[in-house]
Amino acid sequence: MTLTPLANHAELTPLRFLQRSVEVYPSKEAIVHGQRSYSYAQFGAEVQQFAAALATRIAPGDRVAVLAPNIPEMLFAHYAVPLAGGVLVALNTRLSARELGYIIEHSEAKMLFADSELLDAAAALRAEMPTLEALIEIRDPEFTGARADVEVDSTYAEFIAGVPATDIGYAIADERGPITLNYTSGTTGKPKGVLYSHRGSYLNSLGEAFHQGFDAHTRYLWTLPMFHCNGWCTPWAVTATGGTHLCLRGVRADTVWDAIENLGVTHLCGAPTVCSIIADATRAHAPAESIKITTAGAPPSPAIIAKLQKLGIEVVHVYGLTEVYGPSTICEYQDSWDQLEPEARARKVSRQGVGMIQAESARIVDMDMNDVPADGETMGEIVLRGNNVMIGYYKDDEATATAFAGGWFHTGDLGVMHPDGYIQLRDRAKDIIISGGENISTIEVEQALASHPEVLDVAVIGVPHEKWGETPVAYVIRASGSSLDSEALAAHARQQLAGFKVPKAIHFPEDLPRTSTGKVQKNVLRENA
Repeated sequence: MTLTPLANHAELTPLRFLQRSVEVYPSKEAIVHGQRSYSYAQFGAEVQQFAAALATRIAPGDRVAVLAPNIPEMLFAHYAVPLAGGVLVALNTRLSARELGYIIEHSEAKMLFADSELLDAAAALRAEMPTLEALIEIRDPEFTGARADVEVDSTYAEFIAGVPATDIGYAIADERGPITLNYTSGTTGKPKGVLYSHRGSYLNSLGEAFHQGFDAHTRYLWTLPMFHCNGWCTPWAVTATGGTHLCLRGVRADTVWDAIENLGVTHLCGAPTVCSIIADATRAHAPAESIKITTAGAPPSPAIIAKLQKLGIEVVHVYGLTEVYGPSTICEYQDSWDQLEPEARARKVSRQGVGMIQAESARIVDMDMNDVPADGETMGEIVLRGNNVMIGYYKDDEATATAFAGGWFHTGDLGVMHPDGYIQLRDRAKDIIISGGENISTIEVEQALASHPEVLDVAVIGVPHEKWGETPVAYVIRASGSSLDSEALAAHARQQLAGFKVPKAIHFPEDLPRTSTGKVQKNVLRENA
């Protein structure tokens, strides 16, 4: 029996965003990538063709993996895979074949689409994974390197050309069903599979569009990997507003500045390292168009913020995790902060802030789930709740139950609640340093060191100490041309921190070890120390 649709209800899905933009902006430029360009009508037609081909090979709920940089085909997959009834697994391009193998095996992906540059890693997966039925090569004309001598089942162009074009409806049966499966960085063990729903992706996309100020004039530069929390839902958010996606194979100073100078970039996202690449480039200058950078992972250093502000680039600071679709809180700027001294204003801006419009208000709780005092001093765990929290961990009910204990998602991050209701991250629970019985927040120490104008980036860890148990050690990346030494930096830190919090050793490496998503690997620093 066919049910009559309800006039006052439709299942929420971000697929609707493409449907609308095709209807409203058919001739508008939707995607730019090198010499390629797609209108919204062409974007929609490509997705329909891709989905029709997929529908002949997968059953509803099957996982389809894509291993590719931020190129149009990765963007197409964010629509075509769920449109065909599948679940997209966007693979981290920086992982080794062994790490990718674990994800393919755990997700039981049925098909793998891989960019030519990444075929070496993909070939082993095709040979070793029994669930993987096909390896499809994506040939991007912008890739000019040597192609690995790898046999594939077909190319992407051949795959979609083999099926007649059909008009697959954008409506879905269950908005709470999975749309994508993302994997965490796995810094403390095997990566966990995080399931996103159509409903959560739809609502989170609207939140991203609202807070980042997207509209039909947006020209969004893809510096944030689409494999990372599905690019914080911006493959859907930019499309929802009829903006233009500016694809990018790799994030390097020259390619980013080429795009800024020639493509009219208005928005981009990324870790603080992206801010550094832009601000510290030899070509850095005030862009013709105003640009907004949304950053997360750690507060960017005051030196970088100052450089970007001098260029007329606005920095928006957000906080979140893979389990909450990317950003969940935002440091909403208050006009009253204009009256503060620059350092005091920077401290306000560096906080993780308040719940975004699509999320519930964040809480800081003690071990019994009681709210800690809003005094900016008492630490507790940051817990989150709302439509932008994952369905759960794939094939791991125990970990899901632990994460959702008490009806809230437990982030594992420690923070404080300020009197004005803004939260501030203090540390990961595992990164707190206990020295002589006193708790030292590595983030507090990092922010004190980063306030020095010649510091670009910093990581602080605790190392064993015979007398105190642990003591802080800092690893600092200096600005180009800086001769800052440990004595001067320690003296700077003493002006802001109690003596026992000042690092006893400060190292100046060329770079910091990072996860594939750009987070500093403090576990690696601890092992090396």
